[in-house]
Amino acid sequence: MKTKTILLLAIIMGIITTFLFFGIANPLNKEEVVEQQTVQVVKAKDKIAENQVITRDLVELETVIEENIPPQALTNISDVEGKFAETVIQQGEIVIAPRIKEQQEETIFVSRKVKDGYRAVSVGATIVQSVTNLLEPGDYVDIIFSEGKEGGIKSSQILSDVHVLAVGRKMSAPMNDESTYTEYSAVTLELKPNDALKLVNASERGNIHFTLHPSTIQPGEEE
Repeated sequence: MKTKTILLLAIIMGIITTFLFFGIANPLNKEEVVEQQTVQVVKAKDKIAENQVITRDLVELETVIEENIPPQALTNISDVEGKFAETVIQQGEIVIAPRIKEQQEETIFVSRKVKDGYRAVSVGATIVQSVTNLLEPGDYVDIIFSEGKEGGIKSSQILSDVHVLAVGRKMSAPMNDESTYTEYSAVTLELKPNDALKLVNASERGNIHFTLHPSTIQPGEEE
């Protein structure tokens, strides 16, 4: 009789243990199969150098688990296209907002405004030579060279359609007519290397003056 009782109790305990096991395991399994939230983020397809312009072909969208996304991660390619890398961005790295900067911030670096094949060269400019300090970055000028010779002074135009990069330390044109007037004594121009040499030589030998193009005339056009 005792044997039967013990056997019955063992069977009952086994059934109870089985129910308890499945009762605990099933909720855990349900949690595991819950779909994890995902988000598309911008990733670098290739290594992006510091100060490099970010183009569409350098980045891509990739779907990642939301909990793995770093703070301030960017989610649209339009958020980065045409902007500059603040620091090096490695291939496969998720692009975050602090790693990029707006293009207009680049005006503090004149080297990034110079076109390929050109040089930035500065020459002294008095108020008279610089059209009473009315030249602004982005203007185009012709350059006249005057040299004292026997029998008088000879003047000639030595360069034309020259792009003004900066006046003094100002590298961007005023946003409106109410901008504060700034006096300057030097003008920085964008020139081919040989033309830069010609300008420096002329400024050492004699006097140079700038003649300002009207804004309605595009560089290279005849008035």
